[in-house]
Amino acid sequence: MAERKKLTIPDLYAMVERGEKITFLTAYDYPTARLEDRAGIDMILVGDSGVMCLLGHATTLPAKMDFMVEITAAVSRAVERAFVVGDMPYMSYQPSNELAIENAGRLIAEGGADAVKLEGGARMAERVEAIVRAGIPVMGHIGLTPQAASLIGGLKAQGRTAETAKQLIEDAKVLEEAGAFAILLEAIPARVAEIIVRNAKVPILSIGSGAACHGQLLIVHDILNLFEAFTPKFVKKYADVASVMLQAFQEYIADVKAGRFPTPDHEYRIPKDEWQRLLELLGEGERR
Repeated sequence: MAERKKLTIPDLYAMVERGEKITFLTAYDYPTARLEDRAGIDMILVGDSGVMCLLGHATTLPAKMDFMVEITAAVSRAVERAFVVGDMPYMSYQPSNELAIENAGRLIAEGGADAVKLEGGARMAERVEAIVRAGIPVMGHIGLTPQAASLIGGLKAQGRTAETAKQLIEDAKVLEEAGAFAILLEAIPARVAEIIVRNAKVPILSIGSGAACHGQLLIVHDILNLFEAFTPKFVKKYADVASVMLQAFQEYIADVKAGRFPTPDHEYRIPKDEWQRLLELLGEGERR
């Protein structure tokens, strides 16, 4: 099979220009990323949501840089075509420009990401600009920003009042001016997202923010029904992998308990002459 061309930022811009929607999914491990890439996904986000989906944390806040670098590297090794975005975890960029640049650089150099993503609007524009000046592409993220859940009133839709909607529109403009190559809108009313898209010169991606955006993102564990804690309103489930796995585990348990597994077909064999030699070495001759 011929090697497929790796997507770049100019490729993503060209997709927007010709009206082709960008497909975007999360992945946190090599096998999942490999399948997404083979399926033809355009972008993969290695999200800090991995600490919830993989490790069972209630929020994204426990994600650490070492963890994010490790899973980003696993995803990057798996893909040939998809554009990989590494998520910057809580407190990996907020304290200073210097720390932000250092940690963004780790996701690129050690994690193999093509770009990084960080949360926050105008208040994070300085960080975006600093990272971009260092030569690292940055995706902005506004609306429902999980790392700031306590500040924005919890994990709920944002921009549902005129004032907050206006602020989101302004945030998107500021992030674009700071150099963000794309902006992710999370849980924003579709009509507000339409205004942002209409005014933007960069790709605007949606997770729960309507069909007008240039592309759509979902959490892979959500679309496969592998995350049971809660299901956001904007999620569409495409498969019930949890049920398939549960059935397989139950059948395995039943087979082992009943002695149906393993069978001789699952066993390794020692050649007859080597078996005889073993018996001789053990001093047991033909007794077995």
